[in-house]
Amino acid sequence: MPVEILETIANINYNTPRPRPIDPASFFDLVKVRRLVDEATNLAVRAASDIASPTLTNVNGGIPDISSLHSLGIGGTGHGAKLSRERKFRMREQASQKLARAYRLDEIACSVATMQGASPLEEVGSSVLQRNQKDPDAKYVHFFHEKIPSRQLAECTSLQPLTDIISERPGEPEALRTRATVKVFKEDYDGAAQDLTHALQICRYHLPSHMKAPGGEMQLYDQQRARRRAQDVILAEKDQPRSIEGQLLFQRASVYLTMACNHVMEGLPSGSPSGSNDPGPSADGDEELESKGQNNETSKKEAEARKSVKLMAKRALRDYMAFLSHFEYSPNLSTRVVKDFNERVNSAAHGTRNPRVSDTSPISEHVVYSISDLFSAVPPTGLPQYPPEDLVKHDPEVVYHNPAATTCEWTTYHPLLADALHSLLLCHCLVQTSVKELQRHAYMVARIVRLCDGYPVFQASRSPARSDWIELLRRADNWLTLSSNWETLCVPAPLPMFDSPTSEMTVSVSSPELAASAAAALMNGNSPESVAEELRKERQRERAILEALDDDRVVDEASFRAAIMAREKRAEEEHSGAAKANGSSNYTTDPAATAAMNKLKQPSHQHQHQICHNCAADSLASQRWAADESKEYPLLTERAAAIALWVRDAPAVTGTTKRKKRTKKPVGNAAAQVDGAASAMQNLAVEDAKD
Repeated sequence: MPVEILETIANINYNTPRPRPIDPASFFDLVKVRRLVDEATNLAVRAASDIASPTLTNVNGGIPDISSLHSLGIGGTGHGAKLSRERKFRMREQASQKLARAYRLDEIACSVATMQGASPLEEVGSSVLQRNQKDPDAKYVHFFHEKIPSRQLAECTSLQPLTDIISERPGEPEALRTRATVKVFKEDYDGAAQDLTHALQICRYHLPSHMKAPGGEMQLYDQQRARRRAQDVILAEKDQPRSIEGQLLFQRASVYLTMACNHVMEGLPSGSPSGSNDPGPSADGDEELESKGQNNETSKKEAEARKSVKLMAKRALRDYMAFLSHFEYSPNLSTRVVKDFNERVNSAAHGTRNPRVSDTSPISEHVVYSISDLFSAVPPTGLPQYPPEDLVKHDPEVVYHNPAATTCEWTTYHPLLADALHSLLLCHCLVQTSVKELQRHAYMVARIVRLCDGYPVFQASRSPARSDWIELLRRADNWLTLSSNWETLCVPAPLPMFDSPTSEMTVSVSSPELAASAAAALMNGNSPESVAEELRKERQRERAILEALDDDRVVDEASFRAAIMAREKRAEEEHSGAAKANGSSNYTTDPAATAAMNKLKQPSHQHQHQICHNCAADSLASQRWAADESKEYPLLTERAAAIALWVRDAPAVTGTTKRKKRTKKPVGNAAAQVDGAASAMQNLAVEDAKD
C-alpha cells in the first residue's frame, strides 16, 4: 500500500467517532516508520549507485525500468559524473538518521519494513561508523543490523553500544527500551524492569500536555457530533499521539509476569506432587529435630516465594491495566459510523473521491468506556449480554446475526491488545482472584477479543498468552465453569450489515475449501456421517496449524510438524473423551470412520502405563498431567505449566497488601476548632476556681 494512501487512512481513522477503529498512536507511528524507511532506502540506493537526483531512483533499488535500458543495449548508470566520497557519506549519514528515528518509533515495524527494503540499508550504519565512531544514530542502526550467529542473541549481543547511546542522550527513552529487551533475552529481568521504569519516567516527563487528558475532548466531540458531522482534522506531526508509553507499559508488564512465573516452582508446597518430597522419618532424635528445622526453613522460603509471585503479578496487573486504559469500547455504536468508515477507506484505497452521504440526520449518541474500566471491581452497567444464548446453544461454526440492528459493539484495535487481555487473565490467576470474579473477567476478555479487527492495516497477530490461557483451561479442567470452550467464546463477531433485509440471517464461517471438499465427497457417494467426520478432521487440522504458528517454540520445519502432530493427537483424545461422555463410542456411524477413530483412540504400548483405566469420569484431565512429560512435543509451555500448577496446588497467599493508616479528617474550620478548645479551657479553669 503506498504511503500516501496509508496516511490518508490514518487521518480517516483519527476523525472517526470514538472508539476509533485502530489505535491512532500506533497508526501514526506506522505511517512515519514507513515514510522514514522509504526515504532512507532512497538515500542508501543513491549512494550505492552513484545517483545524485532522487527522481531517478525508487525504493526497490537502482534506476527505474533498468531492465528495459539493458534490453536496448544501453548500459552505464544513466547520469553524469560519479558522486564524491563526501557526498556519499552525507547521504548515508542522513539515511542512518532516518532509520534511527524509525527504530525509535517502533522497533518491530521498522525491522519488518527494513527487511522488505533494499540491501544497501544493511550496511548504512557500519559505513557511517567507519568515519565517525561516536555517531549515536549510526550506533543504534548498526545494533539492529549487526549480524550475529543464529539463536545466539543473548551470548553474542553486547549492551555497551546501547549504554553509550543512553549516556549521550539521557532524555530519550527508546534506547532504554531496546536495552531492556536485550536484558530479557539475557534473563536479567530485574535490570530490564529498571530500564523500563526509567524509560517510563522520561516518557511521562516529556509527554505533551494535549495527550494527557482526553476526557474533555470526548464530551465536546459527542456534543458536536450529535448536531452535525465535525470537520476533519489533519494533525501536524508534532501533535500526533505516540505509542512509546504503551510499548513500555506492555513490556514492563510482560517482564513482571515472567518474574512472577519464575518464582512459582519455588513457592509450591513441598508436599504437593510438583514440589520436592518431604524427608522421611528418622530414627534418631537429633536428626528428627534437624529435619524439623530444615522443614521450617523450607516453609519460610516457600512462603517468601509465594509472596514474590503475588507481588510481581500485582505489578504486572497494574501495568496491563494502564496499557488497556489507552483503548476504548462502546456497547452501542451506530452502524452508520462503521459504514461511513468502511466507505471512506475503500474510496481512499481505490483513489476515488468519497461523495458526501445525503443522510445528514444526527447520529445517535453512544457511550464510550475505557477498556480498563470494564475490568474494574464494579463494571459498567447496561452492557449487552455475553455470552449470548445463540453462541452457547448453537454450533460454534455458525454465527447468528440480526441485520436489523442499528447499533453494534465496537472497540479500538491494537496489535498487542489480544495478548494483553489474555495476560491479564494469567495475572489474575497468580494473584488468586476469586473464581466468580475471574469468570467475569474471562467473559469480558472474550467479548473484546471477538471484536478485535485490524482492518484495513493490521492482520491477526500471534498471541502466546492466548495459547497459554487455552492450555491452562484444559489442564485445570475448566475450573471456571465457562459456558463453552474458549475458541467458541472468541468466535469473531459478525460485522454490521448495511442496507440488508430485516429477516434474521445465518452466516456460516466455514471456509470455501471445506465446503467444496464436502460437496465432492457427497458426489462420490460417501455417507453424510463420513463427510461430517472428514470436515471435522479438516477443521481440526486447520486449528492445529494456526495454534502451531502461535507457538514461540516453533523455529523450523521439524518443530512445526511436531507441534501440529501433537495438537492433532490431543484433539483426537478430547474428541474420543467427549464421545464417551455422551454415551457413544464415536460421533459417526460409518464403519470405516469408526475403525479409524478407534485406531486413533488406542494409546501406544509405550504410553499405556500412564493411562488410568479406573478413572473414566475424569480421565482426560488426569491423564494430561501425567502424560505431558513423555510427549514428543510438549504442548504446555513453561509459563502455562507454572500457572497451572499454581492454580492447582498453591495455598492462599496473604500479607502482601499494605494497609494504609487512617487519618482523621478535621471537622469544620480549623480556626473555629482552636477557638472552641480555648473557650473549653477557660470554662474548665473557672470551674476549678469555684471548686
